[in-house]
Amino acid sequence: MFTIFLVSVIVISLSGVMMPGPLFAMTVAKSYNNPASGALVALGHAVIEIPLIFLIYFGFANFLKLTQLQIFIGVAGGAILIYMGMDMIRSRKAMVEEGKDLPYGSFMGGIITTAVNPYFLLWWASVGAALIVKSIAFGLMGFVLFTVIHWLCDFAWLSGISLVIHRLHHLWSKRVHRAIFSLCGLLMIGFGVWFIGSVII
Repeated sequence: MFTIFLVSVIVISLSGVMMPGPLFAMTVAKSYNNPASGALVALGHAVIEIPLIFLIYFGFANFLKLTQLQIFIGVAGGAILIYMGMDMIRSRKAMVEEGKDLPYGSFMGGIITTAVNPYFLLWWASVGAALIVKSIAFGLMGFVLFTVIHWLCDFAWLSGISLVIHRLHHLWSKRVHRAIFSLCGLLMIGFGVWFIGSVII
């Protein structure tokens, strides 16, 4: 049963991290200059995620479901993502032709895109909380292994994406580079608008 549980953690964790979102867009944008960007984004993600896992472990899952909290994070987080997306689009030419980078690093990008995502909190308040409850049934070791394996799934996926993009980016024309940065920016803006709309409508 413990092996089956660990397999379910891997499958569910990967299904979550592999969905395109702000974290994915940040990784793609930052990987142009640095092949380790995915790993750094994952580390930034962990700064928010690991403490959250422990909060849920100690019974704070219901707090994450508070309507007021979801509205605040949805509006504030959405606005931040829209700003980041617009900045990414504005800076695309300088990043491609002059080798410049965004004003924040991959690590900070991972922290920001995780902290402002209300659906990240909702996932942990529902699916994630259920997995934590199951892990507790196997004792402290079950909880620790769950936490480590879940984060390693994030780390492996984002690191892999980063390495692939960095190794292939020299094959793309400048027009393709700019288009990719524009797409990442639009993805951030789109999620920002969606986050705001979902909590105020």
